[in-house]
Amino acid sequence: MSTSSTPRPKRMPPEQRERAILDAAIALARQNGIAGLTVRTVAAAAGVTPALVAHYRPSMDAFVADVFGAIVEAERVEVVAAGRAIPGLRGRITRIVETLLDGERDDVTLVWVQAWADGARNDELAARVRREMDGWQRDLEAIVAEGVAAGEISAAHAEGAAWLLLATVDGMNAHSLVKWAPEDRAALARRTVAAVLG
Repeated sequence: MSTSSTPRPKRMPPEQRERAILDAAIALARQNGIAGLTVRTVAAAAGVTPALVAHYRPSMDAFVADVFGAIVEAERVEVVAAGRAIPGLRGRITRIVETLLDGERDDVTLVWVQAWADGARNDELAARVRREMDGWQRDLEAIVAEGVAAGEISAAHAEGAAWLLLATVDGMNAHSLVKWAPEDRAALARRTVAAVLG
């Protein structure tokens, strides 16, 4: 009779097991951030032994980078698609900024803030943070460039718009984690877009 407190994991094909471990880590990170991801915490969340997590993910630095990337890339794809569904440059950018500042994504904000801090000690995470920041920059620049092409904004005025928007969103969301932010984030989003796009 087994006396182990860890239940025996159900047999799965390797690809399915690896995906289950990743999904458990993603769920854990969305609840508590990425700072607490360890072999043991992921194993407990996945209902497997730490040895099994280590077998599938021998480098925790790389695994944390993958978890971070999965969370923030999914958010970017979703938010940018929602913005693109709105007509016009100002409408698209306003929808994106409002969505990012609506207070419903504090779990992702925590993941971002911890990744910026932990990336100083985890080169693989730092590389993934840069890659995801480049993705946001690229997507916003593409939307602004479409606005320039449509005559909605001048090229001179559009220069640096994506940087300013991202800096504002990142700063305000980071502030919100310690409850230092305006209560009406939608109004802030509209003022930000008006100031940046003119």
